[in-house]
Amino acid sequence: MLDRYGYRLGCRKNVTGCYFTSVPMFHQCEASIYQISNTEGELYCLSIRSPNLKWIQDFSSLDKIFTITPGNNGRLYVTVPAKALLLALDASSGTVLWQRGIGPLSTAECTPVVDSNGWVSIGSLDGFLYSFSPTGMLRKFSKEHAVHFVLQVGPLLECSGYAAYLSQTEMKGKISRTIDEYTYVSAMRPKTVILTLLVPAIGTIYWSESSLANFSLQLSFLKIEFSLVVSHVLIIAIDAEIGSPLQCRSKYQKLASSCSQASPMHIVIYTGNERAIVWFLLFESAVLVILAVIVRFCCVFWREKKLQGQNLGSFLEKRRSLQPKRKVFDRTITELKQKAAEEVVANEVAEKFGEMVREREGVERKLSTTYSLGRDRAGSLSKSLLPLYDGKARSYSFQGVMKESVTVFHTQ
Repeated sequence: MLDRYGYRLGCRKNVTGCYFTSVPMFHQCEASIYQISNTEGELYCLSIRSPNLKWIQDFSSLDKIFTITPGNNGRLYVTVPAKALLLALDASSGTVLWQRGIGPLSTAECTPVVDSNGWVSIGSLDGFLYSFSPTGMLRKFSKEHAVHFVLQVGPLLECSGYAAYLSQTEMKGKISRTIDEYTYVSAMRPKTVILTLLVPAIGTIYWSESSLANFSLQLSFLKIEFSLVVSHVLIIAIDAEIGSPLQCRSKYQKLASSCSQASPMHIVIYTGNERAIVWFLLFESAVLVILAVIVRFCCVFWREKKLQGQNLGSFLEKRRSLQPKRKVFDRTITELKQKAAEEVVANEVAEKFGEMVREREGVERKLSTTYSLGRDRAGSLSKSLLPLYDGKARSYSFQGVMKESVTVFHTQ
């Protein structure tokens, strides 16, 4: 195996001495294979859709021995018996969603069960059944006083997938003591066994029955593995006699129900500063708009025949020189209009007024967009001043480019 996530050959600390120790565990909703990677306490997640690793989690800080249970609801549960811990991981990313403490476990191979409601349940030697919701909320169940009871075997799911069977064993001479971080439980022999059918999600107990004393005595001479089998057989027998209020479902129905609880995985394309990338995109868009306007203007500008072959610098310099000249004409014409309104102008002033108007309109025509782009027409020129004389008074009439007529009268 090549280097992935900084791990070499599946081991981060000891390359030559580690090896895989668990049977691959298949998560049916996520279509991935989970397995305890090696003796160093590292958990690998491999996807069956590609040869790449999805994620790696290192639990060696807790313990190197732990068990895994697929929840088929978007979660993966890790049980650390030595520390009496239960962890919930996100099946897609391997992120630890929550971590909860539980009571002491009977064996290192003790695993929880996950019902169709997404609740994970595990039995403890302290006599309680620990049930956790998908978000980590805890509910503890015990039919009798837990101080005299133990749960040697884990719960068993009922055929509907929503309920679980609980087997509590009452022990004679049960003693619990805690040394450092570990809790030790010892007892002489079992007295009786109480079997219970309950739904952890709603806390409902449907029935609870006590087994025969001689059967409980037989359990004391059996190993935990055989006790598990015998306990399950007894549960099936009692359930067949009493019955279950819940309707059994097929494996496909239970799997579809649990998989529907998994949240869809959202692919994050960019995980950095989102605000910075938004500002960058806005700036980039503004630059593109400005460039588009400039390119459009240049294409129209250079397409005109009148400007082809001319020096663009001299052309722009000429346009800049016309700006102050137009301002001078505007100011002079304004003064002449005021004098004409006061009827104190002479013939020479009226003629000068007409010349100024023609020169100013010539400047405006050269500064116009149509002239700059080579589309000026002769019709856009202002008409010449027409002197009107009747022997007593003289007037000057002209028409500008905006079709507005101005007539200046001079009387003697």
